[in-house]
Amino acid sequence: MKESQLKNIIEAALMAADTALNIDRLLQLFEHDEEKPSRDQIKEVIKTLQQECEGRGVELKRVASGYRYQTLADVQPWVVRLWQEKPPRYTRALLETLSLIVYRQPITRGEIEEVRGVSVSSNIIKTLLEREWIKVVGHKEVPGRPALYGSTKQFLDYFNLKTLNELPSLSELADLDQEHPELDLGTPEDSDSQAQLGVVTDSGEIEIVGPSQTRH
Repeated sequence: MKESQLKNIIEAALMAADTALNIDRLLQLFEHDEEKPSRDQIKEVIKTLQQECEGRGVELKRVASGYRYQTLADVQPWVVRLWQEKPPRYTRALLETLSLIVYRQPITRGEIEEVRGVSVSSNIIKTLLEREWIKVVGHKEVPGRPALYGSTKQFLDYFNLKTLNELPSLSELADLDQEHPELDLGTPEDSDSQAQLGVVTDSGEIEIVGPSQTRH
């Protein structure tokens, strides 16, 4: 297969897919062909496609689930006008719960409540599970065997992360909170390792600051 044809196929597949595609998934596109590209060939094509995005309004971004085309952050204010929906908003309680799960996983609902000092609504856990930002990763070996929660690849994808190692440290969050108090991020002193992922609105809710928009 010519390199130009392989590049066109990979580019088209990445643009048509409604989720990120990893190398294994891209290799499956050619499983019935006599002439199959190698893993290294696909990686080289992806590198070329990434380079071709330089100076454009889109990028080929690697996230936890694979690669996807998405718009750059600096053009988002115009791109989002294509849709009438407003960015999703979540309560502070939900964002605090998500932060504790992400930074202290695996963690039980009871442990979250112990840190926050208040009970965690079932609707909060349900919302996070429905968004597929968290999942049950096991059960703690104590009476009642409560569920242990952890973050998901979908969480990483949504926030443009490849791994949890790319999350800001709690000390970085504290520094940012001091430099930009209007963000109301919540420092470890405020909520014992609370990591907010949005900005507070006038109504007291938190508006998610999402990643660059995908092309889909």
